[in-house]
Amino acid sequence: MELAHIVEIVNGRVICGEEKLRRTVKYGFSSDLMSDVLTINIEKLLLMTGLTNPQTIRTAEMADIEFILFVRNKKITSDMIKLASQNDIVLITTGYSLFRTSGLLYNAGLKPVY
Repeated sequence: MELAHIVEIVNGRVICGEEKLRRTVKYGFSSDLMSDVLTINIEKLLLMTGLTNPQTIRTAEMADIEFILFVRNKKITSDMIKLASQNDIVLITTGYSLFRTSGLLYNAGLKPVY
């Protein structure tokens, strides 16, 4: 699924990495527990989370995750944007809940990790 389509489905807004909207995402993973995120080793993964702090960006970088979708209109700090830009990570935000976001993307064809 093209990242631009994901943004459209969740009525999202791209915070950084807009130039990557043509990239393909195959899998989705929803978690606020970054230790769980570190157990995932899969390419073309979208991380959906409500956890907005620099550790989320660092975790994504360590796990080679290129795309993060923050839910519930969580505030993304300038430090997070800078860190994501330095690591070529796309940040997206939506006002939807984690449950709704996951369901919408699953119904649209985004595959679960397991």
